[in-house]
Amino acid sequence: MSPAGPAAARPSLAGLSEPAAAAAISAACKSLYLSGTARIAASMAEEAARARLSHQGYLAEVLTFECDEREDRRRDRRVKEARFPRPKRLEDLDLTQIPDLPPATMTQLAGGAWIDAGEPLVLLGDSGTGKTHLLIGLGTAAAEQGRRVRYITTAALVNELVEAADNKELSRLVAKYARLDLLCLDEVGYVKLDTHGAELLFQIITAREERASIACASNANFSEWGQTFTDPRLAAAIVDRLTFRGHIINTGTDSYRLKTTRQAQKG
Repeated sequence: MSPAGPAAARPSLAGLSEPAAAAAISAACKSLYLSGTARIAASMAEEAARARLSHQGYLAEVLTFECDEREDRRRDRRVKEARFPRPKRLEDLDLTQIPDLPPATMTQLAGGAWIDAGEPLVLLGDSGTGKTHLLIGLGTAAAEQGRRVRYITTAALVNELVEAADNKELSRLVAKYARLDLLCLDEVGYVKLDTHGAELLFQIITAREERASIACASNANFSEWGQTFTDPRLAAAIVDRLTFRGHIINTGTDSYRLKTTRQAQKG
């Protein structure tokens, strides 16, 4: 078949009425999964006519809109896949309450270069000092930048690992977590783990060591992690892997949630 064959077989659009053209656009958008284009094609055509855009200019506007729409959907999907328990954004965090986190450091962390370098992040502080907010906020920023992120509490992850081990699916699950760009591990130190659970968690940490980032939040100082992981040697090994070339932020001891509540009551 000659190169002109397909074009010659295509029906001419010159004689299409406006309703027929609209129907053709709708059918083509459905076939090509161009949901954004289907929604705005007509209104953008009117705007293009008013602005006297060329056909090529109109097409560029439509395709650019579709690309932006797809990027927005991709960003929303990444955030949804991370399974954050609630929405938290970095811009809503009161940095004046965290002296160990100056704005310049926050900007650096929000950019995500530490994730690309496979560096760990540890957030230490008492309850109500912003650890989880910061953990979710950084994870959300990373997901919106296109990275694969997963949030999970330490207890939930260990339960998942134990169940996988019982079902002889541990290797598959460890590989799944190893593929993430960022693992947000919350509530380290809240629940005491038995030796088996701690060893399984250690497998996840080792699989990501110096290759993919872990960001974790804990209300216990490193010296107290032995109470969580029971085996002092295992606790030391976990601390070593989560701090080597890592970023450690201390969120303090004063609960700003409690401060906010008290201030609201006074007002």
